[in-house]
Amino acid sequence: MCGQNSTLSELVHACGQLWICKGGLAVDTIIYDMVLEAAMRAQNFNSKMLHISGSWKWLLDEFSDYYGLSDAYRKLRYLCYIMNVATPTKDCLELTYELLLPVIKARDDRTLTRQERSILLDCEDRINVLLAIVFENYKSLDEHSITGLSELFGPISDCAAPALAPAVQIFSVLHDILSNEAQSILRSYLQAAAAKRCRRHMIETDEFMSSNNDNLLTDDMTISAAYLKMKTLCINISLEIQADIKIHDQNILPSSIDLPNIAASLYSTELCKRLKGFLSASPPSRPLQHVAELLIATANFERDLDSWQVRPVHGGVLSRELFHDYIMVWIEDTRLHLLDYCKAEKLSYPAASTTSPFVEQIYEQIRESINEYGVVINRWPQYLMSLESAIADVEREVMKALEKQYMETLMPLRDGIPKILEKHVQRLTRRQSVAPYVVPNQLGTFMNTVKRMLDVLHCRVEDILKSWASYLTIANGTTLFGEQMNSITVMLRKKYKKYLQAIVEKIVSETQANRTTRLKRILEETKETEGESEMRERMQALRAQLSDSIHNLHGVFSCRIFVAICRGFWDRLGQIVLRFLESRKENRIWYRGSDYALGILDDVFASEMQKLLGNALQDKDLDPPQSVIDARSILC
Repeated sequence: MCGQNSTLSELVHACGQLWICKGGLAVDTIIYDMVLEAAMRAQNFNSKMLHISGSWKWLLDEFSDYYGLSDAYRKLRYLCYIMNVATPTKDCLELTYELLLPVIKARDDRTLTRQERSILLDCEDRINVLLAIVFENYKSLDEHSITGLSELFGPISDCAAPALAPAVQIFSVLHDILSNEAQSILRSYLQAAAAKRCRRHMIETDEFMSSNNDNLLTDDMTISAAYLKMKTLCINISLEIQADIKIHDQNILPSSIDLPNIAASLYSTELCKRLKGFLSASPPSRPLQHVAELLIATANFERDLDSWQVRPVHGGVLSRELFHDYIMVWIEDTRLHLLDYCKAEKLSYPAASTTSPFVEQIYEQIRESINEYGVVINRWPQYLMSLESAIADVEREVMKALEKQYMETLMPLRDGIPKILEKHVQRLTRRQSVAPYVVPNQLGTFMNTVKRMLDVLHCRVEDILKSWASYLTIANGTTLFGEQMNSITVMLRKKYKKYLQAIVEKIVSETQANRTTRLKRILEETKETEGESEMRERMQALRAQLSDSIHNLHGVFSCRIFVAICRGFWDRLGQIVLRFLESRKENRIWYRGSDYALGILDDVFASEMQKLLGNALQDKDLDPPQSVIDARSILC
């Protein structure tokens, strides 16, 4: 305090000398400026100590009263010194607003002197620079920093900085906030702030955008890390916009300024450019986990903007457009990869196996491939159609490959033979007609595989796709999915039925090729006087061959195929009896032998199937086939 009194005494003496030197002329402003400078030096005036208090404040008041200085001049001079050390902090801006407001009113009232107007113009320029710093860094303001700005790029704050409110007040004093010009200036500041924040976020991904990044993204770990950084970028940009929404909701900015839309327009366009560049430099080969995570982050960003009612902007993020070309390439690559796996030259002939290992493996690959697309279809179900078409192509090729793999086994089946081989197979059949046809294990593997494809493997694939189909509708509510999958079901069902019938025909033809087992001949040679025992004797060879064939079938085919072939076999033999009776309706002498024959056939098939299957046999499996029922209706 003693030091301050000494300085005050020296200042009073100096002011008196100045007055004398000037010959009594009014030097009020000069004297006031000297006192103000002295006060600031004495009170260590700086960016954190802007207020003058105590005896120095009293002295300044006394000098201004004594010399008749205007309040506007005093505030402007004080404001000039503040601008020399100004920082974007609450205290500085509040003091600036406090000093500026009455001066602006005085200017509007035209009470400022020429000198005061000149000082005000200089202050306005410097204040506008300060405001630009505030608005262009509104998320990076730090009251505790020497500069008023955070030196570190820290967590995103969703609370408006204390300095923002007084900055808006000052801006509203200097500008007509309702004018387009003022709003344009403020928007440009806020967009610049968003650009700075965006640039800081994108620094982490700059390395993936350089022209020489071909040498950088070569291994899986590096690529995965790069995609993770891009995912983080999407999340951080989304958090920035979310923070802007919360800041906007604090009603600090003028109502004409829509902060979320102003910032989001820049964030979205810049993020879109970065994503396009990154995907072009490091194109995703398939929807692996790191790719899926980036896709999800991008789609979530777009979804968030929509849920926050942020207006779409030209050139902004449209996640489906960003990934569309890649998704179509993925689907085509998946199709080609699976088709390549089906090439016959790559298939090994399996050892003893109930079903084809190749088919089991390819369907496992199909399911794995489909499941990778879950992240895509759940968001954009329209790609389900392309995926369904690709998978249907693969399933058709699987069937072709399976037929090619078992071509030699299928050759003896009349319905499955190429025409050029038909004569050869017929000769082969005639040569082998002396012995019962033995169904090879390979044919069992083939049929078991086709049946498994129809009942299990294809259904699993279809179920996965169907689980996504509920999202895929058009205006009238009709689903678009299923046509291709249905065509595969129809194809498999036809193939199964075709080969089943071919096997039955082959076995029947073998039983009818031998004179002793030819059912029609047995019926024709039966005499009216013969009883059931004689009929059984005549059919002994046929019964033995039927029993052997049924046992052979049981050892080769799965349960339901075995039953289907047995019943088909039974039905075909019943048709022989039926046709025999239909050609002799007027001659009942043949009825007794036919009746015995039908009973023997029923007994053979029912007893053998029961013996071999036991409880696995269903009641309907033992019901006589339609031809037997029709034949008995004639006998009644």
